[in-house]
Amino acid sequence: MECQEEKPIIYTMENKPIVTCAGDQGLFTSLYTSLAQQLPREPMEWRRTYGRAPKMIHLEANFVQFKEELLPKEGNKALLTFPFLHIYWTDCCDTEAYKSSVKEDMLRWQNSLRTHSSADWVIIVVETNDTKKKNKTNILPRSSIVDKIRSDFCNKQNDRCVVLSDPLKDSSRSQESWNSLLLKLRTLLLMSFTKNLGRFEDDMRTLREKRTQPGWSFCEYFMVQEELAFVFEMLQQFEDALVQYDELDALFTQYVLNFGAGDTANWLGSFCAPVRSWSGLLLRRPIDMEKRDGIQRGEASLLDLRSYLFSRQCTLLIFLQRPWEVTQRALELLHNCVQELRLLEVSVLEGALDCWVFLSCLEVLHRIEGCCDQAQLAANCSHTVGLWAYATDKLKSLGELCGLVSEKGPTSEDLNRTVDLLAGLGDERPETVNSLQSPYKKLKEALSSVEAFERHYLELSHAAMEMYRAIGRLRSARLVGKSLAEFYMRKGDPEKAETFLQEALKSYVSEGWSLPVTHTRKQIAECQKVLGRTVDYLQTSALLAGDVNLTTEERKHFCQEILTYAGKSGDQSKQLSLSMGVFSQLTRLQFRPATASVHSGAVLQVELTLRCLMPVSVHIQQVAASIHFDLEHAGIHGRSKGAQRQTNPGTVDFNQVSSSAGPPSSSSAGGPSLEMDEIHDRSPSDNSLNSAGVVCKNTHLVMRRHDSNSPPDTPNCVSPPAVTMKEGAQMLKVQDVTLEPGNNSIVFTAPSGQPGTYTLRQLCATVGQVQFVLPHIYPSVQYEVYSQEPQLTVEPLSEPLLAGLPQKVKFTLLTGHYTVKKGDALQLSNTDTMPILPSNSCTASISNPAAEVVGESVLSIQSSEKVTSISLPPTPPYHTLEFQLEVLCIIPSGFDRPPNERLTNGEVRHRPRSYSHPDTPMTAIDQRMSIDCPWSIYSTLLALTFYIPFKTKHSLLSAGNRKYIQVCVQNVSDVNFTLAEVKLTEKQHASLELQSLNTKTKQLLCSKHSVFCLWEVRWKDDLPLCLQCVFSANFSPLNQDVSSFKPFHYQFQLERVTTLYSVRAEILPPVGEQHCRSGLLCGLEVCITRLSEPAEGEMTEESKTDTDGLKTTKLMYEVADSSSNWAVCGKSSGMVSMPISANATHKVQIEVMPLFAGHLPFPKIKVLKYLPHTAAVAIQPDPDSCVENDSLSLLDKTLDDQGDTASIRSRGSVHSVGSGDQQQKGVAMPRLEPFSPGQVFNHSQTRQVLVLPATDDHIMEVNAT
Repeated sequence: MECQEEKPIIYTMENKPIVTCAGDQGLFTSLYTSLAQQLPREPMEWRRTYGRAPKMIHLEANFVQFKEELLPKEGNKALLTFPFLHIYWTDCCDTEAYKSSVKEDMLRWQNSLRTHSSADWVIIVVETNDTKKKNKTNILPRSSIVDKIRSDFCNKQNDRCVVLSDPLKDSSRSQESWNSLLLKLRTLLLMSFTKNLGRFEDDMRTLREKRTQPGWSFCEYFMVQEELAFVFEMLQQFEDALVQYDELDALFTQYVLNFGAGDTANWLGSFCAPVRSWSGLLLRRPIDMEKRDGIQRGEASLLDLRSYLFSRQCTLLIFLQRPWEVTQRALELLHNCVQELRLLEVSVLEGALDCWVFLSCLEVLHRIEGCCDQAQLAANCSHTVGLWAYATDKLKSLGELCGLVSEKGPTSEDLNRTVDLLAGLGDERPETVNSLQSPYKKLKEALSSVEAFERHYLELSHAAMEMYRAIGRLRSARLVGKSLAEFYMRKGDPEKAETFLQEALKSYVSEGWSLPVTHTRKQIAECQKVLGRTVDYLQTSALLAGDVNLTTEERKHFCQEILTYAGKSGDQSKQLSLSMGVFSQLTRLQFRPATASVHSGAVLQVELTLRCLMPVSVHIQQVAASIHFDLEHAGIHGRSKGAQRQTNPGTVDFNQVSSSAGPPSSSSAGGPSLEMDEIHDRSPSDNSLNSAGVVCKNTHLVMRRHDSNSPPDTPNCVSPPAVTMKEGAQMLKVQDVTLEPGNNSIVFTAPSGQPGTYTLRQLCATVGQVQFVLPHIYPSVQYEVYSQEPQLTVEPLSEPLLAGLPQKVKFTLLTGHYTVKKGDALQLSNTDTMPILPSNSCTASISNPAAEVVGESVLSIQSSEKVTSISLPPTPPYHTLEFQLEVLCIIPSGFDRPPNERLTNGEVRHRPRSYSHPDTPMTAIDQRMSIDCPWSIYSTLLALTFYIPFKTKHSLLSAGNRKYIQVCVQNVSDVNFTLAEVKLTEKQHASLELQSLNTKTKQLLCSKHSVFCLWEVRWKDDLPLCLQCVFSANFSPLNQDVSSFKPFHYQFQLERVTTLYSVRAEILPPVGEQHCRSGLLCGLEVCITRLSEPAEGEMTEESKTDTDGLKTTKLMYEVADSSSNWAVCGKSSGMVSMPISANATHKVQIEVMPLFAGHLPFPKIKVLKYLPHTAAVAIQPDPDSCVENDSLSLLDKTLDDQGDTASIRSRGSVHSVGSGDQQQKGVAMPRLEPFSPGQVFNHSQTRQVLVLPATDDHIMEVNAT
């Protein structure tokens, strides 16, 4: 490779790092091709400083012949011409040749490098077989030459001498040698890059930190940092190169912003020079050397600097395959440049910036089209549509400036301005001369004639609109359409302009932009007036007349347009109907009375509040409201169906933002409120706050489209539809009304003759030839006219009603359409269980529908045996009559069941039955009464629920043969009572005496407390088997006089009260012990004694006759200790045959063991009846089954053999002994039945026995020393 001629540096990405080659140039030339091809094949990991992420890079090099002129001079910081590595090539293997020439040449080479502080070098010794054959006598082993070179030049850096063996041969040794050399070269290059780039970055950072010092120049710093960007681009690290340009961009932008804030920099003066050229961006060259030279000389304008900087960013983004970011950055650049020129107060010819922006937009679009195919462009038009729209806007501005939009065409002044603008474009660039669609040719052609301008402008506008529609941005498409409409208006084509204006108005209305809505409506009104569309023009004029964004004079003008048309005399059939929402708004509707419900024939007024939107007073000939009558929902049942009837509001407020004509939409109601949230961006290293902001969490709701949601008849609509007033059967009308600006009140008298539901549907205001119609009143407004039937209700005056005490109930009569005449009376049926108490004075009050008392009267009440008659005072229709009566519910005593009575209507009156109520512990009783009313031939049945305040229970207590009866009265109500004259009597046996053991005559019975009463039963001959007892007492609420006491009775029956058996038990200590001890067996002797002879009614099947002719019965005993104090040893239960005769005794011996010491209670002893299998059973035997063994013998065997017969222990009322299968098949099995309370008396039930602890002898061994 010939490298003698120094080639000029071209600043493109084809540059490569410079590596110098000294020594044997012929040797290097022979190896250059292989070296240049193999060096970039394998990537290397580049670890950079300051914690930056490592990257894999492919290294290439530009190998040039070593010259001392290539070494960097003092102060030269250029990186592109900096040699990063120096290589010395030699294949010397002769000692004499090395000493005579090679060593001296190496020494000169190293001295030159040391003089210029170049420490990145390497010596490559090439070993070939050809050199060995030339001079075999003088050659030394290769290791000797390498060792000499290392000792002479690489004392401390032995790795700087590398051996390359047989590089031109295809062998494993040669390949291994090549790999070692290439790895060494890559490593040294990376080390040199890291060191020199780090030093360069430090110097660059130092230079940047001096930017506050006088004399600092941004252009000089720009060239330094761009040098670093060039190196990164040379290494194909385009992302890092882009970062350098972005930092320069941000630094320059900050200086411009500081300048606008008053902080100036001296070097900014060169960028404030007037703009002389506005040729646009140049993106078709990798580097625009003209603009770069201007920046280097400090003569570049602001547009030149921005254009060059963006062209470099564009190039790198294209290399990074991010073309769509180019369009985004371009749009930001164009907008920012316009603002920066204003901040720097740069003098620019009017229209020059528009030319620069237009050309730049098209240049960026052409550059993107050059690197993307049509499919990619179509799929990513959302990135380019902004540039199309911006270019369209700027072309329109240029057309207006140069007079190409007006109807008359450009003037001479416009032509001179056009010439000046074209002169600033300069000559067309060589890259676009042969292009027919270059931005330069398009702009020049568009400004040349009106026709060419219109063609280009329409082409750009339609292209931008189509792209916006394709990506779903209808708002932006309509904005471009509005601009196109203004163009058509200037060209005198209002019909096309109106179409685009209507589309734009939809977006403004749906998004709530009030000022653009007003401006667009004015333009639409102008188009409609020119086109002669009277209805549309008047509708728009009405909207504008009520628009507060206009001045008063403008509003009056549009209002007068409507009044002028309305005042024309003409055919009545040619009346014009407009939407009322543009004229006035219905804000409130109020009924009088406020219930919006009256009876037939009553007066009902409807008050409307209209907010007039006109700026002046308007005289209205007639205001009418149509009413729809619905008979199906008529209130013919009156208040009796009040629960099912819908309640109508008396006052309805309508949405004041939009008209009430239709359901409120999200757009008319202002849309959903913003939901904002705060966000913070913190540094990951020290958690410091970098930035803070707010974000909208419901953007999808706030920014959604509302085009299809807005109702067509709201005042904000674009083109209100034709509305007509439907003729109804009934109308509310008011004549000659003057509406003042603001709120106005109009009162109608509503029809109320026929019962039913009346719905207000439409509203119409007539002004001459114009009718303003509200086609739908929303929300729906209704009032009801009802015809009410008389209704009688009875309800307690206080809750709950207590049985046994006088209670007041209220009778309420709603007369409805019925007139209560003199002599009308209520006939109430009397019953024994709930008599109506007589009263000396009972006053009835009469109230009108407004709940005002209009009169009072004393009722006449007459009672007979079966009927109570209440004479009613005369009462007008639709009034309320109220009075109170006192009733008493008799508490049922128990077993007595008197015969059924009959009500006044002939029905059989069933006795009330008590039941448990789930919401209260008291027992409830439902009392029904029949009432005959004068307005009906049918009787009215009403029910009252009373609650018994007491719960009473009884029990039989025994002490040997003595019997006691205990009655417990529990107060379950919330009232405190006094009990007096407590008695207990027996109804059937006069010889029986019940001796009271109660000492107090009066007792306090508090709420949720109980009182216990006790009587001893005494008899002379024999105690009856069954006792019929009646408990009676008088009670009254606490602190009331004696006259208020009421009786209370409780009947109950006691059966099997005679004591049949007594059970005595004794615990005997072990033999030789005086007392029982824990852990030792003791004897339990149970003695069962028959106390009485068998009664006549005693069951015969319980007994049988033994061999001696005695009647016996079988009893079962069971010993159990539930408290675990005793351990029953041996049999715990058994069966005994007991003679049925007085004083018959049977003793049973059982061994027990106390488990603890102390006074222990006796084990529990239970005695049960044993009923043999021959006794009657409820279940019939299965005829198909067969039992071979006798059940009784099976039972006896079980009782004899089983130690602990827990399976036949009595825990319930009746137990059967046998298998479950036999019981299911209906086989008669023996069973156990407990005795009734009092038939068995256990004398030892509460006895205790002293148990001593067990003797415990301990042996202790003690060792004494």
